[in-house]
Amino acid sequence: MQVETFTPSKTVSGDAVQLTDAAIRHFESKVAKTPGHVVRLSTKTSGCTGYAYVLDIVAQATAGDTELHVSEQLTFCIAADALPLVRNTEIDYVKEGLNGVLKFNNPNVVAECGCGESFNVS
Repeated sequence: MQVETFTPSKTVSGDAVQLTDAAIRHFESKVAKTPGHVVRLSTKTSGCTGYAYVLDIVAQATAGDTELHVSEQLTFCIAADALPLVRNTEIDYVKEGLNGVLKFNNPNVVAECGCGESFNVS
């Protein structure tokens, strides 16, 4: 089994989130299927703890979004109402064996549900 993990020196920082090289490659491969689109991070009320992360590939940012121009292939947007919940979050893409998963290392989280579906902030 091979495990890829976050290395602090390999990030692209923005005003709100940091993306590791692995996360950037993952998102670039997703938007390559729909040229000109962006990745948008938002949150929704969910689960037993409060909020869940929502990632979408959309044609353009929504008014008020924070836009991070990560590379020529990737623009990453954060919804205005999600920004206080995700500020300083590190997003990593980790491969564990055959599976790949996005990890949100959010320093604002004070509680998470047992299944990992939702989180709450202070």
